[in-house]
Order: sequence, then structure tokens, then C-alpha cells
Amino acid sequence: MANPYFRNLPNFEYVNRTSNGNDVAISDYSTVKNLFKKGKLREDIFQELTFFEKYQISGDDRPDNVANEVYNDPTLDWIVLTSNNILNIQTEWPMPQATFDAFLLEKYGNYDTLYNGIHHYESNQVKNSQDVVIFPKGVRVGAAQSVSYYDYFADSQVTIDNVSRPITNYEYEEKINNDKRNIFLLKPQYLNIVFDDLEEMMEYKEGSTQYISENLKRAENIRLYS
Repeated sequence: MANPYFRNLPNFEYVNRTSNGNDVAISDYSTVKNLFKKGKLREDIFQELTFFEKYQISGDDRPDNVANEVYNDPTLDWIVLTSNNILNIQTEWPMPQATFDAFLLEKYGNYDTLYNGIHHYESNQVKNSQDVVIFPKGVRVGAAQSVSYYDYFADSQVTIDNVSRPITNYEYEEKINNDKRNIFLLKPQYLNIVFDDLEEMMEYKEGSTQYISENLKRAENIRLYS
């Protein structure tokens, strides 16, 4: 199936600077797809959670793998990315395991620092005698954080020493990478709305001096000479 995103991208004519060896242009213009023309989800769709469903990226899955599983079409990877406002898959998509391991080893230098080095400390959960949370889990704290509170049900002052636990460099980096696995995907039943919007969004509008048609613009015919 042809990728509807690239199928709808309009064309752009730019000055052809290719010569035939005698500094004479072979043709005035070359026609290319205007990759600077970007489609996006309509704001009222993007802000409406009922149009989306939660999804967790598995293993080394790429955007096209996710699109194939959810939409039965790998060319709809742009829907996956646009639904999450992802512009750079190198930094905003979870790294494949091999890439992730190589990145960590380069960053931390050796396995001992990676797996045994302490990045920071986080709290363990603290509850009172009635099972009410007094101090939540996962808060960044000092190496020997203590918690003191008055337990009204037990009518006593309670102090708990060292509620913190160490987070290794690997645990810290793994959480960052895994957090990127939790994304939202546009529900399949709304795809046609996006396709219709995309078709209209990609059309050129009259008024520009570069305008030729709804699907074509032309750059100024200016040549540079040495």
C-alpha cells in the first residue's frame, strides 16, 4: 500500500544547478517532494483522549512494526510518531537493546560503574498503622533519609530511619528508556479523518508568488555563477 503521507506531499520545483560540463544547465528546474511541508493531527483530535488508546512498545519494535500490528499497515508509522509528537526517533523512541547496551557502556566506561555505581537514592513507601501512605515511593531523597510522623491511631511518635534505596546507573537509564515505551495511538476507526485532513493540509494556497497549483510551487529562477 502506498504511504498516504508521502503520496499527499506536494511537489516543489527548484533551480537545477546540474551542468553538462560546459556550465550550461541541463534543465531549468528539478521537481522534488516538499519534505519541509509537514502534516500533523488536527488540534481538536490531538487534545481529545477518546481518539487514542494506550500502547506499550515491545522489545526492539520500530514505529513501522507498531503500525503494522495496530493498523495492519507498516507505512502508517508516521501516524504512530505524530500521535506522540515524536520528531526524533533517535532520542524519543526506546533504543533497541544492543544499541542501548553500547550507549551505556560508552557513557559509563565499564560494567562495574554501570551496574554498581549509584546514580541517586529514592524513597521506599512508608505507611502508618492504618495502612495510610505517609511518604510515597520513588521520591528522590538523600542516602540516609528518615521519616518522622505522629500516628494518631497508635497515639505515638514514629521515626523510621533510612527509608531510601540506591538506584544504580543502569536502573536509572533503563527507566528512562522504558518510559518511552508508553505511548498513545490513534484508534484505527479515526484514520480516515486524519487522511482527509492531511490531503487538505498539504495543498498549496493561492496568493504566493511561488504558487503554480495546489500541488506545485516553484522557487525563484536565480542562478549563481563562479
